[in-house]
Amino acid sequence: MNEKHIDKMILTAGPSITQKEIDYVTDAVKNGWYESWNGYLKKFEQKFAEYVGTKYAIATSSCTGAMHIALAALRVGKGDEIIVPETTWGGTAAVVMYVGATPVFVDIERDTWTMDPESLKKAITPKTKGILPVHLYGHPANMDEITRIAKEHGLFILEDAAPSIGSEYKGRKTGSLGDAAAFSFQGAKLLVTGEGGMLVTSDEKIYERASFLADQGRDSHRQFYINEISYKYKMSNIQAALGLAQLERINELLEKKRRIYEWYTSNLGGKKGITLSAEKDWAKTNHWMSSILLEDTVQIDREELRTKLKERNIDTRPIFPPISNFPMFIKGENPVAEFVGQRGINLPSPMTLTKEQADYVAENVLDLTGVS
Repeated sequence: MNEKHIDKMILTAGPSITQKEIDYVTDAVKNGWYESWNGYLKKFEQKFAEYVGTKYAIATSSCTGAMHIALAALRVGKGDEIIVPETTWGGTAAVVMYVGATPVFVDIERDTWTMDPESLKKAITPKTKGILPVHLYGHPANMDEITRIAKEHGLFILEDAAPSIGSEYKGRKTGSLGDAAAFSFQGAKLLVTGEGGMLVTSDEKIYERASFLADQGRDSHRQFYINEISYKYKMSNIQAALGLAQLERINELLEKKRRIYEWYTSNLGGKKGITLSAEKDWAKTNHWMSSILLEDTVQIDREELRTKLKERNIDTRPIFPPISNFPMFIKGENPVAEFVGQRGINLPSPMTLTKEQADYVAENVLDLTGVS
């Protein structure tokens, strides 16, 4: 039994907020109206596109909204199929259904937990129109293989880059690797605006159509004239002020996440029965969530372990269960996603985490699993 105890719950996720964020948001609240109503919004979009390496960016109310208007701008509709990895948040598949298309679920790689290109190839049919890879927990998908397959079959790529701000694939930022991409700034992410997202692309046609769809289909030449039924997915200027301040601190935020991962690696790396979330040699992940996989040799059930950790004031999250297990989708047969969904755990990775806390988490994981 571990004798140490921490009185306050160590939470799974949370942001870093400094005086810079407070100052920007306060300025937006005080002065971001009338002729200055979108000053922070424009700056955030411009700086974000520059950082990711795309020509355009559209700030949205959520990542889900960004993916929705991207698929609509790509003219996806009824009768089309979009290939989605089994292991991701439900919004990745939901947006496919928003536009009337069908999500087709494929398996994930055992080490990166991202879309398996071999499973992807097997899922392509004459109805397939696009691929929606997910950079899960910040680790980039195998984009060279996915891109090769997409080109071979004439398919577009929409990256679900939700948690991967700052991650890189062979020196290129996630979000710049497909036809378009969407990011999340929900409160648990590395970069936050409370809620919010960003659609990025270097395709002018996608940008123009998505901008139109995100702002209720307004006619740019006639005030209050609507050209077609559309959506309300705009981000507020106040949220953008928070996002801009966070973006200006991005290197600091990335460094803290990588440091957290290093703390866990020093305690859990190389332990038989526990596999830490990977970082392939071609990737630089932001380690948004430091995670572990309990191998078959570990006897304790994942949920029992999480319960016992919570009793010791350690909060955790399960890895996403396979999406096709949900009743609104067609069940897939993807064994790696099933295994990871039953045995994977996100460890506490908030921006406020200390080394003492990370050590405490690791010590208790080892104690409760019996791994040494």
